[in-house]
Amino acid sequence: MSPNDGTVAETGEFALIRAVTEGRRQPPGTLLGPGDDAAVVAAPDGRVVASTDVLVQGVHFRLDWSSPEHVGRKAVAVNLADIAAMGATPTTVLVGLACPSDTPRAVVTGLADGMWAEAERAGVGVSGGDMVRADQLVISVTALGDLGDREPVTRSGARPGDVVAVCGRLGWAAAGLAVLGRGFRSPVGVVNAQRCPEPPYEAGPRAALAGATSMIDVSDGLLADLGHIGEASRVGVDVRTADLDIPARLTEVGAALGADPLDWVLTGGEDHALAATFPPFTELPDGWRVIGVVTMADSGITVDGKPFTRNGGWTHWR
Repeated sequence: MSPNDGTVAETGEFALIRAVTEGRRQPPGTLLGPGDDAAVVAAPDGRVVASTDVLVQGVHFRLDWSSPEHVGRKAVAVNLADIAAMGATPTTVLVGLACPSDTPRAVVTGLADGMWAEAERAGVGVSGGDMVRADQLVISVTALGDLGDREPVTRSGARPGDVVAVCGRLGWAAAGLAVLGRGFRSPVGVVNAQRCPEPPYEAGPRAALAGATSMIDVSDGLLADLGHIGEASRVGVDVRTADLDIPARLTEVGAALGADPLDWVLTGGEDHALAATFPPFTELPDGWRVIGVVTMADSGITVDGKPFTRNGGWTHWR
């Protein structure tokens, strides 16, 4: 019988915890990992940046579209992207898992494999968590980060005249969702962008060092999230479509599906790129590209100088 055969109920809570934690490497910043009442994580700066996200099966992921490993990576990535968006360096993640008793053990160990792999990509570990029984599969991840003696980069610091820049992919996850929604599983690169985002974790601290005045993780859609910056900073933002990168692959998929790839780039969420504002004439860090400018407060969010009247991205409960 394979170690991954059976259900979580047949395995038992503590055996399942051992299965997802034993033999995993922790970074030096995790002083005490899983196995005690709580973890102990170093906080060199003396301040801790913290963020939590919840992923619900059927709302944020589908196991007929994604493998458990993909879902595990995504659950960690969406949280660590928030840490990077504050200009902080990730230090650890903690995981809460709720699932039915008949959930296959292989699903949980697959989730864990993905979580540990994405945590390692960001240079951190999984330092603790909890498991409980529930009617459906729910994953909650809390991510922690360190500011490195810098001030946090919030949404409220943008000023008129600042440039707007992004780092990371835009529109890929939305294109992947459109492909999956049509019942297809390729192109694989586009589909995998929906299954598992690849946030540019190092870009957040680099932007902070370069003098970013505001920053946000693009989770709900570029225009929607720039709107959050605009609201918090009491400014407007104008996006220039000529400066947006629309890769040939998205153009091909858009043509095949009868969709405009520009819509995916402007309003598609879940890529978890970073968007930030910088003082004019700032030398941007590698990977960042200017896509617009911060305008006066009464101008709102515009595209090529014109109001964008359609939905700008994802909203819960809509």
